Amino acid sequence: MPAAVVSVEKVRNSLPTYKHDEFDQALKIIAMSSFSSVNLLSPHRMNAAEIAETANAYMHGLTGDEVIERADRMLRERRAREREQAMRMLERLETKQANAEQDQQQLAQVSIDRARYYISNSPFGAPEPVIDLEVTNGSDQAISELLLRGLLQSPNQEVAWVDESFYYRISGGLAPGETAHWSLAPNRFGPWGNDQIPSNAVLTLTLQGVNDAQGKPLWSTPPLTDNEIARLETLRHEYGSTTPQPADE
Repeated sequence: MPAAVVSVEKVRNSLPTYKHDEFDQALKIIAMSSFSSVNLLSPHRMNAAEIAETANAYMHGLTGDEVIERADRMLRERRAREREQAMRMLERLETKQANAEQDQQQLAQVSIDRARYYISNSPFGAPEPVIDLEVTNGSDQAISELLLRGLLQSPNQEVAWVDESFYYRISGGLAPGETAHWSLAPNRFGPWGNDQIPSNAVLTLTLQGVNDAQGKPLWSTPPLTDNEIARLETLRHEYGSTTPQPADE
């Protein structure tokens, strides 16, 4: 039997029988503490000899009760670190969520009042796709560019004729409180120029983003991903929210 196992066994036998299980668990915690990637609460990856040998280096000169006390302290410190990391993650996710919601509220002040798709004839007689667009800038920022998602569908059809995002640069910009109308000319050789698109196809335009007068994105905090939402819900369930909640009226 290895000397470490003998030494550990002597310390274990010096304890009352009812503390043996607690001592055994303490040994595992102490042994596993040297492996940061191992869960202290699931110490099942080492055999008894490995546990004894690793723990022996940490418990030299300690009594059985002191071993249990050290393991308890190590476990509490580990949990405190994990809580601190979790709280930082919780705060980061809540801040991102709040910023994204605020940005969406700001972006909603820029409204698409009207959008229509149709086919016109060019001066040379060729069919040309046209997107008629009317936008009101209800924000307090001048806007130089729109990021739009265009969805063109036939009624009662799930598959769209066109589903793409594109930028529209506003000549002269759109000032706060201003409404403007434009006729956009998509590439007739692209999906918008498909001659199979019926005349009753419906255009839905969604505003996905805007740029300011210097061309920099406004209100562009992305929403949480599905994984981030799931992580946030788990952290809130375990630790509560870091954001003060309004009092019930």
